[in-house]
Amino acid sequence: MKISGGRFLITGGASLIGSHIAERLLADGAAEVRLLDNFSLGTAANIAAIEGDERVKLIRGDILRTNELFDALEGVDGIFAVAAYLTLPLSANPMYGLDVNVRGMNSVLEAARYRGVKKIIFCSSVAVYGQSGEVGFPEDRPLAWQALQPAGALYAASKVIGENLCRLYRQKYGIDYVALRYSTVYGERQHYRGVNALYIIDAYDEIRAGKPPVLPGDGSEVHDYIYVGDVARANVLAMGSEVSGESFNIVSGIDESLNDVVKTILRLTGSKLQPVYRDDPTKVRFTATAELGYRRDKAERLLGWKPEVSLEEGIRRLIAWSEGKQR
Repeated sequence: MKISGGRFLITGGASLIGSHIAERLLADGAAEVRLLDNFSLGTAANIAAIEGDERVKLIRGDILRTNELFDALEGVDGIFAVAAYLTLPLSANPMYGLDVNVRGMNSVLEAARYRGVKKIIFCSSVAVYGQSGEVGFPEDRPLAWQALQPAGALYAASKVIGENLCRLYRQKYGIDYVALRYSTVYGERQHYRGVNALYIIDAYDEIRAGKPPVLPGDGSEVHDYIYVGDVARANVLAMGSEVSGESFNIVSGIDESLNDVVKTILRLTGSKLQPVYRDDPTKVRFTATAELGYRRDKAERLLGWKPEVSLEEGIRRLIAWSEGKQR
């Protein structure tokens, strides 16, 4: 599908990821970008920079109200299905979170079928692999949910269901789709709802306030951090490709320990503070492992995608955005 001249809808368009996808679509010549959001989690500030573009259409709507999707999808070529509840908000309101992630995604697909939409890019997650204790995650690795906290297991299962709803609608109705499984997404417009991204933004906030950052365990826990601009580029590449019916890891492929993340923030801020190590049993956690080894070779081979922004450069951009917001 051609991006230039195309018309696209982003559910959750006022979110961290949704707003960056919108910017990428506009830069690549999309004729119209519709942002559907109920603003329960997204914010107007996230899309302030593009609201003045005549190609952008903001639609206050909810993916749980199928009639609003029918109206919003008239004449649309492709959908970026971003709207979802992450682990933290889902743990606070599991009934609504599962409703959004499962029934909401089914509504998006049903409306797409009704409107003749050609392709859907589904925002999935590496959560679909769970926590097995193994290293290296090819896309055919099954979900190991037993070691996860309940909220993490529910979120992971909702993404597995979302991917299989896409598979079902492709099988029955011929709707093309690609599922993109993100690792920990971070960057400008960072929110406080991502379990693992919180280590970055919380540490920065503490350091900025003159307090030592607090880390669990001994700080050796690792995560794979992927810059939101690289995620947006992966979405647009997937939409513009001829690929359909596939799932891809959208990851850096680099294990970064919490100690390394905090050292980077301390260096970039010029702080002499040192981290404090303290476990909080009340906090929701998804994985706690010393090695991951996520693989991204499939995305590079079939989509021509690989990350371009290093963790240090991404954190530098996040800090610059945060400091600009505080002025």
